[in-house]
Amino acid sequence: MKKYIIYSGILIAGLLLGWLIFGGSSNKETDHNHDTVSETNQMWTCSMHPNIMQPEPGDCPICGMDLIPAESGADGLLADQFKLTENAMALANIQTTVVGKGNVEENKLKLSGKIAENEEANAVQVSYFSGRLERLNISFTGEQVGKGQLLATVYSPELYAAQQELITAASLKESQPALYKAVRNKLKLWKLSENQINQIEETGKVQENVPIYATVSGTVTEKLVEQGDYIKQGQPLLKIANLSTVWANFDVYENQIDRFKIGQDVVVTTNAYANKEFKGKVDFIDPILNTRTRTVTLRVVLNNKDDVFKPGMFVTAKVEGAVSSNKALLTIPTSAVLWTGERSVVYLKANPDQPVFEMREVKLGTQIGDEYEVLEGVFVGNEIVTNGTFTVDAAAQLQGKKSMMNKDGGKVMTGHEGHLGMDNKSSNEQSEHTMNERLKVSAQFQEQLKVVFNDYINLKNALVKEDSKTSSESASSLLNNLSKVNMKLLSDNNAHSSWMSLEGNIKSSATSISKSSTIILQRDHFKHLSSHLIHAVQLFGVNEKVYVEFCPMADNNKGAYWLSKENKVINPYFGDAMLTCGEVKQVIE
Repeated sequence: MKKYIIYSGILIAGLLLGWLIFGGSSNKETDHNHDTVSETNQMWTCSMHPNIMQPEPGDCPICGMDLIPAESGADGLLADQFKLTENAMALANIQTTVVGKGNVEENKLKLSGKIAENEEANAVQVSYFSGRLERLNISFTGEQVGKGQLLATVYSPELYAAQQELITAASLKESQPALYKAVRNKLKLWKLSENQINQIEETGKVQENVPIYATVSGTVTEKLVEQGDYIKQGQPLLKIANLSTVWANFDVYENQIDRFKIGQDVVVTTNAYANKEFKGKVDFIDPILNTRTRTVTLRVVLNNKDDVFKPGMFVTAKVEGAVSSNKALLTIPTSAVLWTGERSVVYLKANPDQPVFEMREVKLGTQIGDEYEVLEGVFVGNEIVTNGTFTVDAAAQLQGKKSMMNKDGGKVMTGHEGHLGMDNKSSNEQSEHTMNERLKVSAQFQEQLKVVFNDYINLKNALVKEDSKTSSESASSLLNNLSKVNMKLLSDNNAHSSWMSLEGNIKSSATSISKSSTIILQRDHFKHLSSHLIHAVQLFGVNEKVYVEFCPMADNNKGAYWLSKENKVINPYFGDAMLTCGEVKQVIE
């Protein structure tokens, strides 16, 4: 009996020990299997391409960046909200600003403009007789001259003969005073002074080379002749500007005209002298509207005796009493606004502690300098995106949220989805959904815009080849054809205002490219040109299929867009170094 008790005890102990060893192991294995399943469910995405989802870590198939863990869900987000990763925020350099009082302070309105020569003080030095320019004493443009200064000497056969007539008439002045007086007057008409005429008469000697003296004081702004040239009577020799006063010309949009009047006080500032203010008054408001830019010129005359202002210098003006409303005016930076013709949109940061955004339509008033009046849509205290707005909009489109070109939300064509392989019905539906904001314009306007677009393509191809000279020439050609686009072909007011804004931005970017001689600078301006032209093609169309392409590595990893006629990616921002980096973001029908 004792033996059975011992055996039973050993058996129970063995069972207990086995349960402790294998039961725990089984639990651990179950936990391990659970963890494995959990890890398997973890998805990985790219910070610059949130549409990429992979079941395991690795490299992004588009840009090659390391994948990061994807967010587990969008808990707490409203239907129209979307979230960006911190990495995407940093790489795209997305910046926000809290909405408050803008550029209107103490009833002052800001305007931007340029310094120009005071045309009333300008003069053209001309020759009053024909001849050969024996000596020109002005060596370079920008040289200072004073009234009465010797500018040049001229050999003139007709003046030589007239001097001989004077010497002959002087001997007959008692018997023929009328003839004598007529000869002297003839020389006076050729701007010879009394002293010069008396000297010829008294010495009886003819001057072979006759001097030309400055009739005004100022700065030589242009040389119109060179030494040795044959000149005609009345021919301009030099342009001389008196820069003791200059004009500051400011563009005023037609919906701002009623806010200004002659005599208003103006405070002018310039980046060249950041801490100085210069006072003046509105001197002139152009009565004729520039139909191309829909602006009139407002002029302020500034004292420039200290040579502070240089023609061509950018200046800013604060005009007193230009805002009629007594209430605080709400303004936002122009960089925050995306235009879609009929709509203007901004992106709000919905959560101050997290990178959560949503699109908001706004109603804008007058453009005031670098800001817009906001009539509806945002309020004081709202936080809006002011830098990287286009990137945020692209993220909204990728995530199927409301966006600039897709006001109802839903996924648009991205990546290499396109509509290759779709049937005609689905292709057309996709196209209409993507481009539901296209403005109706005439085919003639589209053809004129297409010429500009073709110049842009030539510019892009030159940047791919790293040919700075051809890039500059293509930009110049683009500017020339841009000036030929006839805005009168646009009958719709929304189309008018959209094209006005886009045309100015396109012109500014293309001008910078045409004047740049290095590929790095040209590519930097090209990203801005592309952004504006993408918008123009989206709004107006060029009667041709166009691809919007994007490289996340361009612009120091901030990302940059460009337009192409083909689905194949050929990157203009890196050339051979990263020729195929990028993807198709949108197909514009």
